[in-house]
Amino acid sequence: METIEVPVLIVGGGGAGLTASMLLATMGVETLLVSSLPTTSILPKAHVLGQRAMEIMTDCGVADAIYKVGTPPAQMSHTAFYAGFAGHPEAGRVLRKLESWGAGGTDPDWVAASPVLTTNLPQIRLEPLLKARAEALSPGRVHFGHELIDLEQTEEGVLATIRDLAHDTTYQVVASYVIAADGGRTIGPMLGLEMVGMTDLTRSVTVHFSADLSELATDPDVLIRWIWCPETAKLAVLVPMGPTRWGPDSEEWVCHLSYDIDDDRAFDDEVAIADLRSSLGIGDHPIDAHLITRWTIGGVVVSSMREGRVFMVGDAAHRHPPTGGLGLTSAMHDVQNLCWKIAMATKGLAGDALLDSYELERRPVDQRNVDRSLENAMNYLVMSEEFGLADAAEAPEVRWEHLRRLWSDDQEHAELQRRALELMVSQSMEFHEHDVEYGYVHRSGAVVHDETSADPVTTSFRIYEPSTAPGRPLPHAWLETAQQERLSTLDLVPPGGFLLLAGEEGAPWVDAARQVAADRGIELTAVRVGHLAGDLFDPRLRLERIRDFGPGGAILVRPDRCTAWRSIGPSDDPASEVRSVFDQILGAAG
Repeated sequence: METIEVPVLIVGGGGAGLTASMLLATMGVETLLVSSLPTTSILPKAHVLGQRAMEIMTDCGVADAIYKVGTPPAQMSHTAFYAGFAGHPEAGRVLRKLESWGAGGTDPDWVAASPVLTTNLPQIRLEPLLKARAEALSPGRVHFGHELIDLEQTEEGVLATIRDLAHDTTYQVVASYVIAADGGRTIGPMLGLEMVGMTDLTRSVTVHFSADLSELATDPDVLIRWIWCPETAKLAVLVPMGPTRWGPDSEEWVCHLSYDIDDDRAFDDEVAIADLRSSLGIGDHPIDAHLITRWTIGGVVVSSMREGRVFMVGDAAHRHPPTGGLGLTSAMHDVQNLCWKIAMATKGLAGDALLDSYELERRPVDQRNVDRSLENAMNYLVMSEEFGLADAAEAPEVRWEHLRRLWSDDQEHAELQRRALELMVSQSMEFHEHDVEYGYVHRSGAVVHDETSADPVTTSFRIYEPSTAPGRPLPHAWLETAQQERLSTLDLVPPGGFLLLAGEEGAPWVDAARQVAADRGIELTAVRVGHLAGDLFDPRLRLERIRDFGPGGAILVRPDRCTAWRSIGPSDDPASEVRSVFDQILGAAG
């Protein structure tokens, strides 16, 4: 039997696995990716890619390809709630429109937060781009149709048995580490891991279809349409899928329909299509259904994110409702957190304890994201009850009467209208959850915490307040070189390396960090930044306003752009202090 030796085996070829392959390649770590599936996803599935996710895609060198075919910003600037879609005199009435994900790049807070914009691209079209990039970075090391059939761990490494399904042959892989990105289908059960949380709250049926809805859909700036459908007492969620046109002119669509968990009708394709037509009020309007899938609303996190030399990422570690678009983006964040640690370990630059920090840091964040996704989803059930659409036994026209109360001039409905408005507006918790992307604090030995490392003051997940406190993500600020070339603070972090960012008087920190990094063989960028002096300039004083350290102070930023340490001012012995900081981070005592 052929044996392949590789530092890292990646099992799973979805968004998490392909991102891991790309990131590790940029860090100089050889990998082998295997996926039991014959191709990338055939399901539209996840589609919203937040700013932090697109920062990671920029690191991988695939962001431009995604933006090129993704939804134009102006056509995903809003979401909206509707009374019906078509087929009724009052169908299509807009109940409320909300700005979404930075309003297509017009919200100043989102523009200030990152050099990149949120975008939208269905997984069915995203994953081929990721696969092509992963193959370019690791030629001959990305294998679909290759199934993991056995996994053994020893103190020295992992022995995996893989079957090439096309040729019905098996081979073995000897690896130092395994990244389980298989959606929890194989490795989790092999290791006896469980998914913990709430499951099967409601059932959804998703229909992916082609149709010309350009004469029926309104609002070209709306990405997701939330449609209350009196004809069927269902909430229909309608999302354009491109591929070459977006908004009302989109060639393809996805429609999600909700069912009770014990409603067996959800498993009948003909019923699903009939319910889609009735819910949207499109009668016999031509549609071409590509795929019908079923899934349940729930939120779970795996019982352990590390088992020996195996690390769980993405859906193998946590599963969310799609509300909020946090599933795929959380997977990418997992991988960003993990890959630099594995790279350091495989190169002999860090101890095993650094790898324990992955679960310590990611579990609280992933749990928060799962909880947020569930809260987002549950609010729609509350709306259905409040709007009077939850009783499927009532006649459609009765349900229309309930819905008409939302725009009635009768004062007896004023209180209902107030509650309905508050419920719809509150869904900014899904479409303006900026602090969910950036507002975490990583807590482990891989961060040198101090009195400045308290959790953010704000309790609103809607408001992101940039900070250089240890454990927080490095804030974005536009800087300039002496030649007036513009770059972001985020651009200063080298792949798999550290950044020492000092104030304009922080030359001792810069010199000390460079010497310590050179002694250890660690890649590091060290620069001074100030408005009037430095290696780089802060022309807008953006960094000056948020850096929270003085001209002689500094921060050390990890390869995943998490601030790992901060000194407010200078030190009598900067070399010793920097050496101690690296000792803690790379040793990562829990």
